[in-house]
Amino acid sequence: MNELLVKRLLIGVFLMSFLFVIGCAGMEFAPKNGIWYYPKELVEAKKAVADAKNAGKDKACPKEYDEAYALKKKAYETYWACRTNEAIAMAKDATSKAKALCPSKSKVIDKMTITVNFDFDKATVRKADTADLKKAIEFVKKYPGAKVRLEGHTDWKGTEQYNQVLSEKRAEATKEYLISKGNIEASRISTIGYGESKPVASNKTDEGRFKNRRVEILILGD
Repeated sequence: MNELLVKRLLIGVFLMSFLFVIGCAGMEFAPKNGIWYYPKELVEAKKAVADAKNAGKDKACPKEYDEAYALKKKAYETYWACRTNEAIAMAKDATSKAKALCPSKSKVIDKMTITVNFDFDKATVRKADTADLKKAIEFVKKYPGAKVRLEGHTDWKGTEQYNQVLSEKRAEATKEYLISKGNIEASRISTIGYGESKPVASNKTDEGRFKNRRVEILILGD
């Protein structure tokens, strides 16, 4: 009888563990206020706000930082109130605000938009795009000594987190091309990725998504 009871207990523990794992799909282990797992969007918002503070942006642009911090805090409070979808939307907004804090105050002298297509999960410049990149090199060389900022973008296919990383890789790939093929000094070039957050066309069509998969080149002055 005792052996049967032990077996039932073991089966019960296994089922509870299995259901716990299933319930945590799409969640991340980030203990806070007695809760072990949270939606990844809330964890990302917390990290983005913390990174901004570590970079000194709470002092450089305190008003905007406080807004991002307050929104992140409200996202957690909303989640604790069991309004998960609302909390996730707030967390995404908080992440975007935190990452956009204290933009460069350098004046944009000129700007060029190039459309660079990348294969799925790749950040390698294709031969089909070299003509546009040669134009980009000529564009940058019109402003010798000026600072250059490369802004990477994606369409909306894939997760927000994946697209953020992909946009950064695209900006970096363009930077490497300008350095290796155009002999542009690396010290002149900075990169940033905006993921899917700044579309210039509809993401509902192939043509629109093509336009959104892009790198923008900004020439900056004091």
